[in-house]
Formats: sequence, C-alpha cells, structure tokens
Amino acid sequence: MALDLSSLKKAVNSLNIAIKVVSSVNKKTIPKNQKDVLRAGVIQNFEFTYELCWKFMKRWLETNGEGASVDGATRKEIFRIAAEKQLIGDVAKWFEYTQARNETAHTYDNNTANEVFRKAKAFLKDAKKLLKELESKND
Repeated sequence: MALDLSSLKKAVNSLNIAIKVVSSVNKKTIPKNQKDVLRAGVIQNFEFTYELCWKFMKRWLETNGEGASVDGATRKEIFRIAAEKQLIGDVAKWFEYTQARNETAHTYDNNTANEVFRKAKAFLKDAKKLLKELESKND
C-alpha cells in the first residue's frame, strides 16, 4: 500500500522556503528582533518536518514488512533500520537531528537557537533525500 507523502512534501518544501528567505535577507540591515523571528520560523519548520520524517520512516517500515521490528522501537532503532533499508544515509546525523529537535524547547537561549538553526539547514538535505527515497520505494 502506497503512503500519501503529500504532508511530508509540504513540510520539506516549507522548510526549504524558510531557509531560502533567511538566506536572502541582508543580515546587516535587518534589526535583531526580525532576525530572531526569521530564525524561529526556520526552527519551527525544522521541528514539524523532523517529526514527519521519522514518522514516515516508521510508517514505511511497518508497511513494507518491518512491522514487528519497529513496533515499540525507539527512534534510534527506527533510524538504524531505515538506514539498512537505504531510506537514509548517515544514522549519526539523524541522532544529531533528534538532539537538536529535543533542544528546540530551549530556543530562548541564543546559542542553542543558533545551533538548532544550523542543524536545521543541514537537515534539509537529508529530509529531501528521505523524501526522494520514500517516493522511489512507495508502491
């Protein structure tokens, strides 16, 4: 059974747009509070895109014969199985994204927010790769 990937596509696209908007802004002329709002938008997009990514990994694995092995599995275990099935590449990166996602509750700290923002930009490439793999194996 094919998965409806439309929500994941929208999320990845939204994160992509948010990052492009931030990249297109002249950071020297924009006030700090506006920079903070733009950064927060990227972080929020990262949060929901990350959540959809791991949930779609799990759904795909359940749908494609891995149901028992992912039932009750931790995210780390899901990432390892997803890598075995070539849905994702570097499992360690996905562990880092999990840590960054867990830190988003603490984005009131400027250093933490900046680190999560940097991870969100790196995450976009891996989210696009996951989406591409899911699309190619979605039958």
